Amino acid sequence: MRIITLAGSPRFPSRSSALLEYARDRLSAQDVEVYHWHLQNFAPEDLIYARFDSPALKTFSAQLAEADGLIVATPVYKASFAGALKTLLDLLPERALEKKVVLPLATGGSVAHLLAVDYALKPVLNALKAQEILHGVYADDSQVLDYQHKPVFSANLQHRLDDALDTFWQALHRHDTSHLALKWPENSLSA
Repeated sequence: MRIITLAGSPRFPSRSSALLEYARDRLSAQDVEVYHWHLQNFAPEDLIYARFDSPALKTFSAQLAEADGLIVATPVYKASFAGALKTLLDLLPERALEKKVVLPLATGGSVAHLLAVDYALKPVLNALKAQEILHGVYADDSQVLDYQHKPVFSANLQHRLDDALDTFWQALHRHDTSHLALKWPENSLSA
């Protein structure tokens, strides 16, 4: 099983990238192959000038095509997700998330931006034809106690992240099993 994590913050380290670091550690411990991407992997001019032939974009798209799922994390600015992340998502093929399970994660200055994931990010992920977009996790800045070193979260955030990652794990397996179920009747007919 293979997943992509995508850090959508223009800063590193950041609170949202700390959420991804935790997710990568948990999933890697479950023998999930994790490829990590960050906005800094892409040349700013490739994003700004929409260079679809960018080597980084081609590599990212190829790895995404082979992945079973995506975890994307973003800070919330002005009631929406990071503009640089939107620019990157705009460069992906129309069906880039087809047959993928997606878990969105977000951080922001206050709980006032809690719905930014539902009203801003999820519609874009849906437009990329994600098979299943899970209920995400939103953390306000006070819940991320340390992101400069090893991530440390409040007990509430830790619990919500663990629940979301368990749900993501189950969805990945459900997705994997559904492909087997779809193939099984065809194989049984030829037997």
